Amino acid sequence: MRSRWAEAVERLGGSAEVAQEALRDLETRYNEPHRRYHNLAHAHSVARHADELAHGLSTEDRALIALAACAHDVIYDAKPGDDERRSAEWARDWLTRAGLAADHVDRVQELILTTLSHDAPADDLSATALLDADLATLGASEDVYEQYARDVREEFKHVDDQAWTAGRAAVLEKLLAKDPLFRGTAARGAWEATARANLTRELTRWRRPATDLG
Repeated sequence: MRSRWAEAVERLGGSAEVAQEALRDLETRYNEPHRRYHNLAHAHSVARHADELAHGLSTEDRALIALAACAHDVIYDAKPGDDERRSAEWARDWLTRAGLAADHVDRVQELILTTLSHDAPADDLSATALLDADLATLGASEDVYEQYARDVREEFKHVDDQAWTAGRAAVLEKLLAKDPLFRGTAARGAWEATARANLTRELTRWRRPATDLG
C-alpha cells in the first residue's frame, strides 16, 4: 500500500514529501492496537482489489481510487458514520496539503463517503471498484470469513452480546437483501455466491436461540 499511496499522489501532481508524511500518519493509524480487522492489511487488500477491478479506467481515475482505498478506514473507532466522515476529512486535509487540485481532493472525499451507505450511481465505475473491493472479504473462504467475523466482534467488544446479536443480524440481513450484493460483473463472478453462503451461515448462527449459541 505504501507505493500505491505515494505513486497516486505524485501521479496527480502532489508533493512526494507531503505524501510520505501522510503515509507515516496513515500507517500509524491503521496499526492502532484496538483494530483487529480494519487495519493495514484490510486497507492494502481493498487497494489491491480496487485496482484490479478498475482495470480499463483512466490512469487519473485509478489514482483517485487508490487514494480513497488507502484512506477509507484511516480513522476507525467502531463508530459507523463518524468513522467514514472523519476518514474523508483526513484525506481532504492531507491531499490539500500535498497540493492536489481541488477537484481531485473532492473526488477522493466523495469516494470515501460512498462507503457510508455502500451506494453510488450505477454508472460510477470508480465507486463500483472501491465498494466491491471493500466487500471482497465477504466472498473469501469459510476460514477467512470466520476470522473476519471474530475480528469485527472484537472491535465491538464494548457492545454487549445481546445488542451485538441484534445489530449484527440486522447488518447481515441488509447485505443479503442486496441483489446483487456486488455492483460490478467481475466482482459478482468472483465473490457473489461464496459471500451469500458465508453471510447466510453467520446469520443462521445469530438467529439461533441464545441457549444454543454455546
